[in-house]
Amino acid sequence: MLALVAIFVCANATSLYLAQKRLDALADAAALAGADGFTITLAGDDPQARLEADAVHAQATEIVDAVGSGAVLVAAGTPDGVSARVTVATVWHAPIVSLFVPEGVPLESTATSRTALR
Repeated sequence: MLALVAIFVCANATSLYLAQKRLDALADAAALAGADGFTITLAGDDPQARLEADAVHAQATEIVDAVGSGAVLVAAGTPDGVSARVTVATVWHAPIVSLFVPEGVPLESTATSRTALR
């Protein structure tokens, strides 16, 4: 019986770990897409890439919606005009429900990506 409980807990822990890694990858992808939504402006003779919070949010929303994994976009914006910061969240549900594993665990991931042009 103890061995069976250990197997259930290990299977659930592995599932939780993989769910967090998938959410991290989604946050990275959404932040990267947001950082690619820059506009180029001229400051004298120097071109500068600037991010707008609305553009970052729109790009991140498209990525999160396209994946369709049940994750939601919590926040997306630019703290400094050259970086995109995105936070996504979901709830993990154990594939094998037992007394030792909670039914649902909230997961959240935040990623930051900078524009390629500075």
